[in-house]
Amino acid sequence: MEQENKARFLKAYEMASNTDRQFPPDVMLHFYALYKRATEQNGFYIPPSNNGDIRSAFKMNALFQVKELSKAEAEKMYIELVEEHIGEVSN
Repeated sequence: MEQENKARFLKAYEMASNTDRQFPPDVMLHFYALYKRATEQNGFYIPPSNNGDIRSAFKMNALFQVKELSKAEAEKMYIELVEEHIGEVSN
């Protein structure tokens, strides 16, 4: 089951990376945070700061919102987000 979920997550990432659809900033941040949480290898990901860059602040906020999720939960939620906004993730 875990391998199947990993394969679906990778397919969802491919779909999200290759879509031509434009999303609102909050949806893009949700994609970003779930992906980073699902793929971080060494604990909690912290994006580099550019001296008060507003985009970095929004990214940090999005990451804090998903920090309690396990990698498996983040993968599942990422797949659900792709299915909601792009289309069904096939196996």
